[in-house]
Amino acid sequence: MLNQHTLATLNGLKLHGMAAAFAEQLTQPALSALAFEERVGLLVDREISHRDGKRLARLVKNARFKQAACLEDLDYRATRGLDKSQIASLSSCQWIIAHQNLIATGATGCGKTFLACALGHQAARQGFSVLYLRAPRLFEELRIAHADGSFPRRLSQLAKTDLIILDDWAVAPISPADRRDLLELLDDRIQSRSTLITSQLPIDKWHQWIDDPTLADAILDRVVHNAHRINLRGDSLRKAAAKLTQGEHLK
Repeated sequence: MLNQHTLATLNGLKLHGMAAAFAEQLTQPALSALAFEERVGLLVDREISHRDGKRLARLVKNARFKQAACLEDLDYRATRGLDKSQIASLSSCQWIIAHQNLIATGATGCGKTFLACALGHQAARQGFSVLYLRAPRLFEELRIAHADGSFPRRLSQLAKTDLIILDDWAVAPISPADRRDLLELLDDRIQSRSTLITSQLPIDKWHQWIDDPTLADAILDRVVHNAHRINLRGDSLRKAAAKLTQGEHLK
């Protein structure tokens, strides 16, 4: 009865990890040989692991990643242009701590989104808040926010996110209103948060895409000057996967 009361109390205190570990100790007589301090230490360690797991799950859910990706699954074939030492450095997330940006460019299908989501997942693992957004949908969302009066609140929410992933940057023409919104978003993040941008368009073409010299200078100054850069090369991975699948079906 005492053990059941202890379990109920631990769960009532929302110490679910500790409660699970305590229940396991009751079913493993060999653990009784451990010192009292060691058994308590195991309970505490389990609670910490449980909370870390819940926090990671929450951060990943809130990030709304397009792909379930992790750095361990990256393809480092020489033709892709990925530098293992650079990725290892980025995996430490020191660039996020330093409020720096990251720009990944390359042709469609070469793995930019997967890389961005993998780096975003790594950031979530280390406790940073992350949000994945496709740039065209972000602009649409902000236009709606202007219409219903929620723009200031939404902008404030975005400003508090440690890492924003802007996928498909410059994939479509940008309107004057979108340019102004983009500047507002980036201005809130300069030297305080990090932004990861993926784009098919080379960086030297971005000024032309923005198509407003003054705003282009302001936007690029907030993105490019303190950004790490990755230029992915090679054929479309999606096409290669589709050919492989088709070949398997033909066997």
